[in-house]
Amino acid sequence: MDKIVIKGAREHNLKNIDLELPRDKFIVFTGISGSGKSTLAFDTIFAEGQRRYLESLSSYARQFLGQMDKPDVDYIEGLSPAISISQKAASQNPRSTVGTVTEIHDYLRLLFAKIGIPHCPVCGREIAKLSTDEIVDRVIGIGEGREIEILAPIVRQRKGEYSSLLEEMWKRGFSGAYINGKKIELSAKAGAAAKLERYKKHNIDITVDTVKIQDGNISRIFEDVEKALKLADGLVKIKIQNSKSKNKSESEFVYNQKLSCPVHEVEFPALEPRLFSFNSPYGACPACEGLGTKKEIDPDLVIPDNTKTIAEGGVFPWNFKKNNYYGGVLLSVCKYFHIADNVRIKDLPERQLNILLFGAADAEDMVPEEDAEEVPIKVRAKTGTSWSFHMRWRGVTGFLQDRYFKTESEAVREGIEKYMSQNPCSVCKGKRYKPEVLLVTVGGRNIAGVSDVSVADSLDFFKKLEINKTEELIAGRILKEIQARLGFLENVGLGYLTLSRSAATLAGGESQRIRLASQIGSQLVGVLYILDEPSIGLHARDNTKLLDTLLQLRDIGNTLIVIEHDEETMREADYLVDIGPGAGRLGGEIVAQGTPEEVMKNQKSLTAKYLNHELKIEVPAARRGVKNKKWLVVRGARENNLKNVTVEFPLKVLTVVTGVSGSGKSTLVEDILYKTLSSKLMRSLEKPGKHSEIIGLQHINKVIMIDQSPIGRTPRSNPATYSGLFTPIRELFASTKGAKSKGYGPGRFSFNVKGGRCDNCQGEGHIKIEMQFMPDVYLPCDVCKGKRYNRETLEVRYKEKNISEVLDMTVSEAKDFFQSFHDIYDKLAVLEDVGLGYIHLGQSATTLSGGEAQRIKLATELSRRATGDTLYILDEPTTGLHFDDIKKLLIVLNRLVDAGNTVIVIEHNMDVIKTADWIIDLGPEGGDQGGRVIVTGSPEDVATYYEESYTAKYLRDFLKR
Repeated sequence: MDKIVIKGAREHNLKNIDLELPRDKFIVFTGISGSGKSTLAFDTIFAEGQRRYLESLSSYARQFLGQMDKPDVDYIEGLSPAISISQKAASQNPRSTVGTVTEIHDYLRLLFAKIGIPHCPVCGREIAKLSTDEIVDRVIGIGEGREIEILAPIVRQRKGEYSSLLEEMWKRGFSGAYINGKKIELSAKAGAAAKLERYKKHNIDITVDTVKIQDGNISRIFEDVEKALKLADGLVKIKIQNSKSKNKSESEFVYNQKLSCPVHEVEFPALEPRLFSFNSPYGACPACEGLGTKKEIDPDLVIPDNTKTIAEGGVFPWNFKKNNYYGGVLLSVCKYFHIADNVRIKDLPERQLNILLFGAADAEDMVPEEDAEEVPIKVRAKTGTSWSFHMRWRGVTGFLQDRYFKTESEAVREGIEKYMSQNPCSVCKGKRYKPEVLLVTVGGRNIAGVSDVSVADSLDFFKKLEINKTEELIAGRILKEIQARLGFLENVGLGYLTLSRSAATLAGGESQRIRLASQIGSQLVGVLYILDEPSIGLHARDNTKLLDTLLQLRDIGNTLIVIEHDEETMREADYLVDIGPGAGRLGGEIVAQGTPEEVMKNQKSLTAKYLNHELKIEVPAARRGVKNKKWLVVRGARENNLKNVTVEFPLKVLTVVTGVSGSGKSTLVEDILYKTLSSKLMRSLEKPGKHSEIIGLQHINKVIMIDQSPIGRTPRSNPATYSGLFTPIRELFASTKGAKSKGYGPGRFSFNVKGGRCDNCQGEGHIKIEMQFMPDVYLPCDVCKGKRYNRETLEVRYKEKNISEVLDMTVSEAKDFFQSFHDIYDKLAVLEDVGLGYIHLGQSATTLSGGEAQRIKLATELSRRATGDTLYILDEPTTGLHFDDIKKLLIVLNRLVDAGNTVIVIEHNMDVIKTADWIIDLGPEGGDQGGRVIVTGSPEDVATYYEESYTAKYLRDFLKR
């Protein structure tokens, strides 16, 4: 069958649609936000594929998985096994990294276990494990006719007199030995004659034989070597007689049967894959247990503002008052150590600050409890009573750390965590492994050295890696797999990532492309892949690489359905489906379908008009100038890959920060600028990234970060609760006659508290079924049928609608319904302005995309009273937006700027970039090759640097349209 046939799809807002899709083609679903693209792709096609897979399992397996509802569709023919590659958040497990997610780490572990070369931690020499035959071959290889001494090194750098040992060797028939390099004859009293000092380290080599290397002596050499190995527990030393070389290493050779240094007593464990895993106790650093970081009390969070005095509350965790416990402790410590409590903390001598923080004048970290000084403490209570005791003073950090680990109260632990930050482990320096693991190398690099560089550099290393024929036979297939998987990551635009990067720090688009790279590596054929906007987070330069990768998946015999708004992706599609014409209940129809050329001829299609450039986002006729503006200046930014850059942000304009993926945009704007402003203006305890200073903070009175993190992680969270709409709606229902007659207050209409909600599902409307190896499934509650409330609550109505029916309204419907209530209407109007008129008030947060969640946050901020002098920071707000939605979004952003605020946007979308007042372009590449400011200025100025900047190159074409 060469088609996927869908008949009568009615899930969510789909209007009983029929659709035929060609198999083994690259298909793109597009349309404005909320038109039904995801419903058709994921909730209908993929859900049916998943349901059929579960039905293929045995009845025994199905009883543990629960029952999945059939999507509301008459039938689907020609459905292949389906794999969904959505934008779900990456694992939050700190042990999960890019290397483990892609399984490249597993191949690296195998590679290092099989052909890794261990090195002695003392002298750095290579350690090899040799058999007796291999040792004899090396001895014979010294040269025909050479006379050698075969020695057994029985003592290596150990203290003792060894008189009885030397006498024992003489009794066993050995006539000579080397003691600390000096040759002696053994006798019955050899031990006493040697007069070895008991507390000095010694080396003793017993002479087994002196023999000439020639054919007739090979058996004798073999026996001598065997005897020496047995005597010295796996070691044999060969000393060449009459050697002309003065270099000891050229006249003496030590061979080892075990994996240990022949010179120093350092023995390696067996090289096996588990040794190279930071998730195994065999390979993980014991100090941080393989996490690479330790959660520790951070002095910068304990004293966030060092311009305050101790008496003014400069020690942030402790409220300094003379009549409370902590105030009494601080007062007593200051008195005992002669620390002034009325001097700015920044002006205190360093030794006094160290005492305050760590417990001792010369300490850089909290002193051990046994070394801590006992301080007399006098504490006075509010009632006037006082009591005295002694405390071992380990500084504020030591006190907090002890309290954190000793308390059984979760609330106390959470309170202390605000003053803790993740710091690189002081033992492994953030490498995650035991020291001995890092001494094993392949091609001169250890496993951390391969993982800590970018994917592109790592791929280059393995391509240039030279190995011998034996190693090629052992590890050839492993290397081929590693190179292929690294190549796939680079092909999807992720060459700037490192394998050691935590999966929790990845953006949704990055984690989606990692899963895409893994699927390419599997080389499956005949599969239906469904992807949700894989171009998110990609610069225009890298989009071509991604498209080549997707087309490669198609060419090996798979069908791809991609939900996408990117113009280049639409034009490359084999088949384009435009869903619309509107959003929510105004959508759910097939507006146009066919090849891109056929769709572009369709006059009903809004997408076609943008592809034809009949409609477009116009370049502003006049941009806001920056000549007379105030500026925020970030100096010395050096967090992650930023190269100690100074960046200037003009205020009261729309600024776009751009650059290729991994160039340092988020690090600059979120980790440094936002966290510093949040700390200074809003007393946030998040630790900013490394930088020297930020100038111009006095020009901002508030900073708001509007990112794509979910507005909630459970079905309870929804747009009505997040935006503050739900409170006035509940108050309105509580004021009705029906509610008053029954004595219902606003709390009765909340599904988060007992009383009015359904007891079976606790107001969630769904019952969660855990699917073990598959994502959790939410089934409608069989008591309330998904309405969330009990029967009595649902009997209260306003304008013939109960509370459940109101929550089921779209924003646009609710706006008309509540038009006489301004506190509700105004919030709904703003939600509609940002293009969210189609979402339902009670729609579960788990069903909202990252872009939708971001726009709900934006609308919530817009509906608050404007103060001006606010800095808004947005991270890729065009995620999930159609051309027409981007046009609406730009109107909203410009409205914020016109009200006297500053908007900084991290963005790759050229329509947003071309409408900016000011552009800051970072690069030139991602990862280590990025982190520099390439060009700043208006779009027209930036476009002139098309030879230096990738952004300028694409921007130049957009400005010409």
